[in-house]
Amino acid sequence: MESPRIRGLGKPKRLLWLSIPVALLLTVALTVVFSARRALNHATQAAASEGNLAFSLRTLDASSNLARSFGSETIASAPSYTTGAFFLGNLYLGGQSGLIVLRTDGTSRLNLRSGFELPVAPINSIASGRLRGSREPQLLLATGGAGLLLLEPGSGANPTIQQLLPADAEARDLTALLPLSTGDVLLGTSRRGVLIYNGATLAPLRFTLPGVNPALLQITSLAAVDSASFLIGTRDSGVFYVHAGTVDHANSSSGLPDDQVESIAVSSSHAFVGTPVGTAEFDLAAPSFRPVRTLAQGIFSHTLTLDEHNLIIGTLDQGIQQVTLEGGPTFRRVSISAGPADLSLQRVDAFLSAPDALYALADGTLLRRAGAAWTSALPLEPAALSDANISALAFAPDGTLYIGFFDHGIDLLSPEGAIRHLEDDHLFCINRLVLDPQRHTVDAATADGLVLFDAQGRPRQTLTHRDGLISDHVTDVTFTRSGTALATPAGITFLGPSGAESLYAFQGLVNNHVYALASTGGSGQLIAGTLGGISILRSNVVERNLTVSNSTLKHNWITALLPMPDNSVLVGTYGAGLETLDSQGHFAPVELPSGTPRDLVINPNALYATSSHIYAGTLGNGMLVYSISTGRWYAVTTGLPSLNVTAFAARSGEIYIGTENGLVRIPEANLP
Repeated sequence: MESPRIRGLGKPKRLLWLSIPVALLLTVALTVVFSARRALNHATQAAASEGNLAFSLRTLDASSNLARSFGSETIASAPSYTTGAFFLGNLYLGGQSGLIVLRTDGTSRLNLRSGFELPVAPINSIASGRLRGSREPQLLLATGGAGLLLLEPGSGANPTIQQLLPADAEARDLTALLPLSTGDVLLGTSRRGVLIYNGATLAPLRFTLPGVNPALLQITSLAAVDSASFLIGTRDSGVFYVHAGTVDHANSSSGLPDDQVESIAVSSSHAFVGTPVGTAEFDLAAPSFRPVRTLAQGIFSHTLTLDEHNLIIGTLDQGIQQVTLEGGPTFRRVSISAGPADLSLQRVDAFLSAPDALYALADGTLLRRAGAAWTSALPLEPAALSDANISALAFAPDGTLYIGFFDHGIDLLSPEGAIRHLEDDHLFCINRLVLDPQRHTVDAATADGLVLFDAQGRPRQTLTHRDGLISDHVTDVTFTRSGTALATPAGITFLGPSGAESLYAFQGLVNNHVYALASTGGSGQLIAGTLGGISILRSNVVERNLTVSNSTLKHNWITALLPMPDNSVLVGTYGAGLETLDSQGHFAPVELPSGTPRDLVINPNALYATSSHIYAGTLGNGMLVYSISTGRWYAVTTGLPSLNVTAFAARSGEIYIGTENGLVRIPEANLP
């Protein structure tokens, strides 16, 4: 008889064996499902991140500033502020030279310099906001080339500053910013449209409009209407209104005074859009996005703000204007007063609103509205250079440094630090400063003649077309065995014992527009660098012309020449960097540091040599330094207030470097 127990054990065993294949099938099915879901998630994430821009986010460390190791020291220029904001009880003012923090009494609390504590880039816009993920509000700084800076004041002496730097160079050039209540921030760029940063990702703003590519818009201004809508001003495409999931567009064909938008101001349901030829008013509640009227026709509306009854316009050349909006508009000019030193302020870059006052940044300084007038809101600054945009440098024998400006004459900086400014109809736009080896005084090549100084630093004589110059505009000066040679846009003028004589294209010069001259004393040649190549002269006669078509010259546009001890000439070009020209008329390439752009621009007359180094100033790439001891070129950007280097001078072991944003000096022993 069969045991019931043994029979009971047989059925579970069979079920077990039957369940194994089922389990395997279930496992495979679940694996397929989870794999598909994971693949779907990856695809969703990839789709979500498609089009996002790569960027780095790092904390700036002022203590590791390489400028200190160079011993770079700024020579103060008059401050010039173009943007600002009130933040946590302090006033932050920014511009080309960096950022200054002011207390309520106007005294300086902190100064962060471009190229030193901050990246080498101008600050174009400042706003405050709280980004997603941050616990405290931050100050946001839009820079022209160094991306977005995020500043947290903190409790210490120095704030914490992070730099958001897009990998795409065009996305780093910011022109405007707009923090939103959502925690996002809109970034306007000069050529890359509007970008959105949400604290984690950086992406372009996308929308669809016939004939418009949002990624190519040149942004000039951004303004919020409410928490979900905003306006975008562009350089050449009018204004865009983003709201309720739609985008409206207005330009000159729909009533905007001009396609170039300079500024935007918003009040309630009305927006005011400033252009170079007037300001358009929009009713944002109207069914169509078109201007309802144009205010201040013919006025360059560079910046706008609103008070209770007025539209206040900051212009580029007519100071502050005001339009009464009620019963309007009526129009009147607002008087501007900056104290006894008032020089008729003209350019207005920004308005700053405080709870009880309105401020303006006009001609680089801060003004406060007092009734119908505007008065200076800052204490007097210590003596400083008259301007920051330097075009030429030269030392006189007594140690006085002559500093020429692009459009503001000359400053004479004495060895004791005293500054004397000279400016008139001739001493205005300075192209070149050179030491006359015969008279031991300084000559200034200007846009309106050649100005000769005496030993006391006084303009003694001015030579113009009436004195035999082929043109009033003098671009360079050099000295030959027989006298003085002047480069002009109309040819070359030679000044000698018998008077003035000129040479131009009709006599064989390769091009009339001469930018630079170099005299090679040993060979007696005069090298002329022009817009169309190089002419080699001897005894004021053209011997040979060299261009890209008949030589190995890489670019016809010659901007600078520097004679070398071996009778060769270092040649700077506009777009092909540096070459050397030997006494036989042969060119040789210069081996520059890796990463140097092939289309490198050498600034006019920005070549200089000392006993230990050769210097080349570039447009936007800092300076190149050749070490005679190592035989190598180095690129230097640290310790410079601007990457646009324009002039050099040296004395007592220090090199003085002029830029479009001020003057610095560095001990030559600290350079590579």
